[in-house]
Amino acid sequence: MNDRWIDLHTHSTASDGTLTPSELVRYAADKRLRAIALTDHDGVDGLDEAIAEGGRLGIEVIPGVELSADHPAGAMHILGFFVNRQRTNFLDRLRHLQQARNERNPRIVQKLRALGLKITYEEVRAASGGGLVGRPHFAKVLVQKGYVSSMQEAFERYLKKGAPGYVEKFRFGPQETIGMIHEAGGAAVLAHPFTLFKEDSDDLEPLVKELSTAGLDGLEVIYSTYSHEQSRLYRELAEKYELLPSGGSDFHGAHKPGIDLGFGQGQLRVPFEWVEPLRRKARGYGVA
Repeated sequence: MNDRWIDLHTHSTASDGTLTPSELVRYAADKRLRAIALTDHDGVDGLDEAIAEGGRLGIEVIPGVELSADHPAGAMHILGFFVNRQRTNFLDRLRHLQQARNERNPRIVQKLRALGLKITYEEVRAASGGGLVGRPHFAKVLVQKGYVSSMQEAFERYLKKGAPGYVEKFRFGPQETIGMIHEAGGAAVLAHPFTLFKEDSDDLEPLVKELSTAGLDGLEVIYSTYSHEQSRLYRELAEKYELLPSGGSDFHGAHKPGIDLGFGQGQLRVPFEWVEPLRRKARGYGVA
């Protein structure tokens, strides 16, 4: 087993990945990773299975989640690490977010059909394999039916924000999302800030400052598709605002070809030493 490398941003079939939670952990063992965090979107249903498999294989599985927060700048994603998946208030809020997804998805079908794409919600649900339905499952069906040649083309033409098949969904605000993670005993980390369309420190720094004041604990400073300059900027901001560093591949299996678990596009290296500071921070919010 690798004593150094980990992956703190992964997804399973419990949301929009293509490996089951146990398959994901077994793949981490194949990659000789020391630890992974399972951070499925808006849900924790895969955690018990992943943690059990991690115990069997001797790999630490950090209980996590990825939440979308409402922000005018773009898609803000906040990761929660070491969340307590038994806390009632936390689970109630997750169910609220999942219901928002369930209400959104049929509207996406309606928009795509209005564009002349013969797609049904039953086909999309089948593509999800029984997990939470998300836009990658719509993209998968569009590829299968020949409307597009790749998942990326499906998003660019139909599913990304501003595209003709996109539908907004309910999200909590950033401060409420951070508070939700803290109430679950987790550490809150801002994921891939570039999705907020803020590419330099003049744009991004005021937001990081605002979020740190609201209780943000960390910043994803290593990510599969960061440029060297982006990673350097995020490290500098994390140090300036005393935020813990985090990093991960954002592995989705076949839904993100070219992004491998633990190593991203090949250059990703997240050190195991980053786990303990996140664990200590989470314990400060009441993790048992």
